[in-house]
Amino acid sequence: MTPEQWERANAQFLTDALAWLRERLEAYIKAMHGGRMPEAPATGSSSEKASPPSKTRTTRAKKTSAQVAAPKSSSDHVPIDAKMSPPPGLGILGQRFAMTPFELDVLLLCVGFELDTRIAGLCARAHDDPSRAYPTFALALTLFDDASWDVTSLERPLRRWQFVEVERRTTLPLALSPLRSDARTVDFVKGFNRLDERLATLAVSLTPAADGALPPSQNALVDRVALAFGQDKSNAATTIQLVGPDAEVKLQIARAVAERLDRDAWRVKAAWLPSAPADIDDIAKLWQRETLLSPMLLVLDAQDVNDDREMEVARAARRLLARLVTDALLMTRLAWQAGEGSPLALDVAPATPSEQLEAWERALKPVSGGSALAPQLAAQFSLDIQTIERIASAIIAEKSKNAAGRIWEECCFVLRPALDTLAQRITVKSSWDDIVLPAEQDAQLHQIASQVRGRYTVYEEWGFAQRMSRGLGISALFAGDSGTGKTMAAEVLANELDLPLYRIDLSAVVSKYIGETEKNLRTLFDAADAGGFILFFDEADALFGKRSEVRDSHDRYANIEVNYLLQRIEAYRGLAILATNAKASLDAAFVRRLRFIVNFPHPSQADRKRIWEKSFAPKTPLEELDLDRLARFNATGGIIHSASLGAAFAAAANGGIVTMPLVLTALKAEYRKLNRPVNEAEFQATEAAGFKALTGKP
Repeated sequence: MTPEQWERANAQFLTDALAWLRERLEAYIKAMHGGRMPEAPATGSSSEKASPPSKTRTTRAKKTSAQVAAPKSSSDHVPIDAKMSPPPGLGILGQRFAMTPFELDVLLLCVGFELDTRIAGLCARAHDDPSRAYPTFALALTLFDDASWDVTSLERPLRRWQFVEVERRTTLPLALSPLRSDARTVDFVKGFNRLDERLATLAVSLTPAADGALPPSQNALVDRVALAFGQDKSNAATTIQLVGPDAEVKLQIARAVAERLDRDAWRVKAAWLPSAPADIDDIAKLWQRETLLSPMLLVLDAQDVNDDREMEVARAARRLLARLVTDALLMTRLAWQAGEGSPLALDVAPATPSEQLEAWERALKPVSGGSALAPQLAAQFSLDIQTIERIASAIIAEKSKNAAGRIWEECCFVLRPALDTLAQRITVKSSWDDIVLPAEQDAQLHQIASQVRGRYTVYEEWGFAQRMSRGLGISALFAGDSGTGKTMAAEVLANELDLPLYRIDLSAVVSKYIGETEKNLRTLFDAADAGGFILFFDEADALFGKRSEVRDSHDRYANIEVNYLLQRIEAYRGLAILATNAKASLDAAFVRRLRFIVNFPHPSQADRKRIWEKSFAPKTPLEELDLDRLARFNATGGIIHSASLGAAFAAAANGGIVTMPLVLTALKAEYRKLNRPVNEAEFQATEAAGFKALTGKP
């Protein structure tokens, strides 16, 4: 039977069932009134509209409940065609929730009340009271055959699964209280299978991806989860915890598992759950009912829950899982601590570099030079297969002449938002032509850039990744006084590698609260890892200082944070640069584990001359400067840059050009600002001219 045929058959069944129910009620009413159908009761309470006693009323009063309760119509119970496959909606409910024929009759009475206004009128006549135009257990117990009082029990299907809800009124006993069926039940009986509206505010459907291909490493996880969920567990629940920082990959696995098991996957965020235990229990019961109404898979997203032992959100999530008797996937960043009923934890990793390489090679076949670009993309970025295919398709559709550059740019753009909220992105402008360093330091910077580019060849193609127990990241320490070029060197590397550069705000990372610094670092590195971007820790000695002796719990946790940081620096797949003005204050164990240490010395006189040559922008109006004289001043690159900028503003204020007196006067101002000793004789000859140019006064 096709879905369309079933819908028509179900509609016909419902029409026939309501007709049977009306006949049953009419027969009951006639039996009450001596075989005749009375007029509808007048509006108002029975006491107000009561008529004088009549012979009919007296006769009816003498009838026993047994005599009234057995009206016979065309069938003893609601007629369900056994040949209809699948059965009608009402029959499906009866099968899946093990209802008796009498319970199905009661459910039809409540559903019919919602669908057919004539049922309400007949209920009022059956109660002989216009104010009681609703179903009750008392009416059902006398109306239908095989009646049983356990239908009112909370352990029986109708009330346990909330197919029938009792509207309790203080003046009425349970048997006489109104009965209602909720919208979800009525819709199901009508043939509309949609999520309960009380759960719809918490759950979001995970529709299968258009291209559901997963790499072999992740397909293996799908096989394992599907096997665990597909086993016969005698009505026991299975919860599997997917652990890892990449939420999108876990959602793709959840979609694949649901598709494999032919279920609908629904994502519920732990933060959306109510905090009251009673509300959690109601949600668990409703969800369990939904899984029996329609094959479903719960994906409980606790990805943003950092501390499962203390946070109220985690407690709500744990309670929901404990109350469920159905399969569920739990998404967490870290594995929750083991305990009673602890879920099986599976680590979810991104596609392997080789799998990403294969995906890039397939996607870049139409791109000129794609075979050479694919290893670079696989080494630098960690993307899921769907994102790789989406980026490649979009750029190829652009028909850009620089498709390779656009693909690299789009990869950075896709991965940047996760880090933009956690660190400061630096706009990179400096290049190799702008920086002046001794030959040794210049060679070290080129070596760093070369290692970043060659990671895939060495680690994957040559197999070094399989022989290394520590991380595959590249770390460098830039040590030197302020103004010696550490930040500019980081910019040069970012420009050379065409990667975003992020300065880490230590004030936002370091916390006085125990454990908070570690959490902040974890969030930071997780966000940066997929892009392999350049992280620049300025003034790193504030965070990476020497580990202290353990005197109290704060010292112990501070050392734990340093150890954790060492691990994350080594595991980080990008380039991490640490800058410090005080190398001696860094922990020796930490320094030993860095790949590169670049010492930035004060520039020599020859280097200072080159810096002065590059310090002014090309369009700056300059007179011929005495660069040899300027180079004799012991100044760092930062001081030279500030002095050049001060002289340029002085020249702009006077509509002139940058002159030697202006530069010397600006340089002298920088010396005084830094409390450095000034030899007045070196500035005396030009001080008057420089002061006049800077201030505009004689």
